[in-house]
Amino acid sequence: MEQKFYTPQGFKALQDELDHLINVRVEENKKEISKARAYGDLSENSEYDAAKQEQAVIHARIDELREMIANAKVIDESQIDESKVSVGSIVVLYNVERKREFTYHIVGSYETDHENGKISDSSPIGMALLGASEGDEVVVEGARVQHLQIKSVSRAKDN
Repeated sequence: MEQKFYTPQGFKALQDELDHLINVRVEENKKEISKARAYGDLSENSEYDAAKQEQAVIHARIDELREMIANAKVIDESQIDESKVSVGSIVVLYNVERKREFTYHIVGSYETDHENGKISDSSPIGMALLGASEGDEVVVEGARVQHLQIKSVSRAKDN
């Protein structure tokens, strides 16, 4: 797995999810399996089958999170040129074609949340913005070409 960038908050969210799965969900699932076993014949026990399937899902996610954490590169905010767009930047943009201003928070690919304006550094817009500064215009190639003017670049505040 390739190394992925995370904001400190995004990395903490991975660690919190792993902790919850290991310390809460695994134990809950063990109880579900034990309870289902008590119903008797396992060959026709749908509760047991469902609990075992859930166990597989939980353990697969634990393995995935461990790998993500092992390959994570957490952005060191103190080492960043705040005038240039990077992971963790809040960027106010003006779309020339649509004559509209909007704001994006550039985050690592596993932190993307479009509803809250968080876009991935590996998305077409994110890649076009990386390294750019206030006043620059970037062109995003895709289904339609977008000309975006960077109005401001700032750093996200810790949540």
